[in-house]
Amino acid sequence: MSKGAWSDQENDLIVADYFAMLADDVSGRSCNKAEHRRGLLPLLNDRSEGSIEFKHQNISAVLKGLGEDWIPGYKPAFNFQMTLVDAVARWLALNPAWLGRQSGLQSAAGLHEAAQIWIGSPPTLSNQPQPQELEQMLHIARKFDVAGRDERNRALGRAGEERVLTHERASLRSAGRDDLARKVRWVSEEDGDGAGYDIASFAPDGRPRLIEVKTTNGWERTPFDISRNELAVSQERHSEWSLFRLWHFAREPKAFELRPPLEAHVSLTATTFQASFH
Repeated sequence: MSKGAWSDQENDLIVADYFAMLADDVSGRSCNKAEHRRGLLPLLNDRSEGSIEFKHQNISAVLKGLGEDWIPGYKPAFNFQMTLVDAVARWLALNPAWLGRQSGLQSAAGLHEAAQIWIGSPPTLSNQPQPQELEQMLHIARKFDVAGRDERNRALGRAGEERVLTHERASLRSAGRDDLARKVRWVSEEDGDGAGYDIASFAPDGRPRLIEVKTTNGWERTPFDISRNELAVSQERHSEWSLFRLWHFAREPKAFELRPPLEAHVSLTATTFQASFH
C-alpha cells in the first residue's frame, strides 16, 4: 500500500467524494461511507481503506478551520498538509453555491415559538484545543478570511438574527412577560445597520437588552468581524449591550453571549485601515 504524499489529483478526488457525502448528510439522505471508500480505491494510488478514512477525517478538520459544516461521523483529525486545504479551497471555488446554500437557514417564522436556543459558556483558555490544533484552525481562518466571509453572507446573518429574535420573544413569554415579548424589535431590519446592535430586547425584569448577533455554520471558535461602530456602542452602553454568538447554525444552532468589555473575552485585531490625504 502507498504511504507517499497524496497528489493534487488524489486530494481533488477524495474532497469531491467527501462533499458528495456531506451533501447527503445535511439533506437527511442515507449515505454508505464504506461504499464511498471502496469506490475511491481504484481511483487512488494504491491507498488503503484506512488511509482513505483518515483523510476524510483530515477534510473534516480543514472544514472546521474554514468555519464550515462537516460530517459528524468523521471526527476532525489534525496535522494535515496544506495541499489538502488547497484542494478544499479549489472545490469550493468550483462550487460557489455551496457556501450560499440555504441549509439550516429556514425562516424563524416557521420555527416553533417555544423552541429556544441552547446557550452555553463562551470559549475560554481552560477549554481551548491543543495549541497545535488551535493554531492550524486559526491559520486557515486567517488565510481564507472566514470572519469576513460570514459577515458578507447576508442570508446567513439575516437568518441568525431572525432566529435570535424568535428566541428572545419565546424566552420572555416563558417568563410570563408577554408584554415585553411584543415590544422586542428587529432593529437592523427595521432601521438599518447603523445602530450598533441588531435586536432590542428585554430582560424579564424589564431592563433593556441590546443584542448584536454574529452567526457561523462553523465551530464556537470561528473568528468573527465586529465593526468600529458596534465596538463603540458596546463601550458606551456596556450595561445593556451583548454579543450573541450563534454557531453550528446549519445543523443545530448553539450559542453563547459575550458582554463588554469584549477585550476580556477575545483578541481584537485591526483588519482595515482608513487612508486620508495629508
